Amino acid sequence: MSTLKIVEIAGLGPGPYCGMMLADLGADVVRIERPTKWTGTVAIDPRLVLNRNRRSVGVDLKHPDGVETVLRLVERADALFEGFRPGVAERLGFGPQICLDRNPRLVYGRMTGWGQDGPLAQTAGHDINYIALAGTLSTVGEKNGRPIPAGNMLGDFGGGGMLLAFGLLAAILEARESGRGQVVDAAMIDGAALLTTQNHEMMARDAWVDARGSNLVDTGAHFYNTYETADGEYVAVGAVEPQFYADLLQILAIPDAEELAASQRDETSWATTHQRLAAIFRSRSRGEWVQLFEGSDSCVTPVLSLREAPQHAHNRERKTFVEVGGVVQPAPAPRFSRTPAPHPRPCPAFGEHTRSALVEWGIPDCDVEELLRVGALS
Repeated sequence: MSTLKIVEIAGLGPGPYCGMMLADLGADVVRIERPTKWTGTVAIDPRLVLNRNRRSVGVDLKHPDGVETVLRLVERADALFEGFRPGVAERLGFGPQICLDRNPRLVYGRMTGWGQDGPLAQTAGHDINYIALAGTLSTVGEKNGRPIPAGNMLGDFGGGGMLLAFGLLAAILEARESGRGQVVDAAMIDGAALLTTQNHEMMARDAWVDARGSNLVDTGAHFYNTYETADGEYVAVGAVEPQFYADLLQILAIPDAEELAASQRDETSWATTHQRLAAIFRSRSRGEWVQLFEGSDSCVTPVLSLREAPQHAHNRERKTFVEVGGVVQPAPAPRFSRTPAPHPRPCPAFGEHTRSALVEWGIPDCDVEELLRVGALS
């Protein structure tokens, strides 16, 4: 992906996540950052994991020469993406039309919560609001309980940043065939809805109850659930297939295992069996259960915390997590057999690459010097 040149207009959450994914896999992502009263003293902060692997160019987007600099980069770019509300980029002077006029092959990515149109397009919102309106939030939580947001992973990152990265790459491939760019409208409400595709399929087949905690994979089933252990920790059970369920019952040493196995899919027995399993799992610590289930196909795993996960033997061997600048973080993914992603670079300091990146992208050093002098760049 090293031939891809991407202009990222700095933002929060899903935009940086998209930029990270593209940069992790080799795209040359130049992050346009606006100066603030704090940036003069900000050094490289390795804790800003979402901003890793990019180059930072400080640009005053309220300065006409700053906007012109962005447009000069657009002429050389495969894609640009921004995360403003609809119409803001146009008011700043680098909306889709002016960018496509400068580079007809450009892919212009727009990352928003509600999308570029619709009654809510100009309304404020956050992950929880987008996944609520998409129906996604309604599926998370226990029966008769309130819906529970899963952090901001479903809207911001799964339904947002990852969707934008996928859309940009698809549009870049199409532009290389057609010679024409286009706008990618990546809305978190659309992405969050897309995550529920299988739920809608199952509802159409009368295989999904539209009430959380009532289905096979939403804590309705006792064999796809979490259980508290004697030490206050948890294990996750995913013994869906009959052979895995039988293995689970055998290791739990349940006397009527054969009878339970025969009635595994009898939903009327799920609540009662859940109570039985809950009492059994509370009889031992998480570590003891891990030892008992080790090497089995019972689909039982410990529920690890964010700090514990990097220490698990499987994650260590696969190097699922890496350390960058003293900060443990997820490694780039997916993995490639011939062109593996390099070890991530930490987040750059504000404007660390203003001169070097612009010159490398073809803007003469003398022009950069003048732009720095007049305050269009930092």
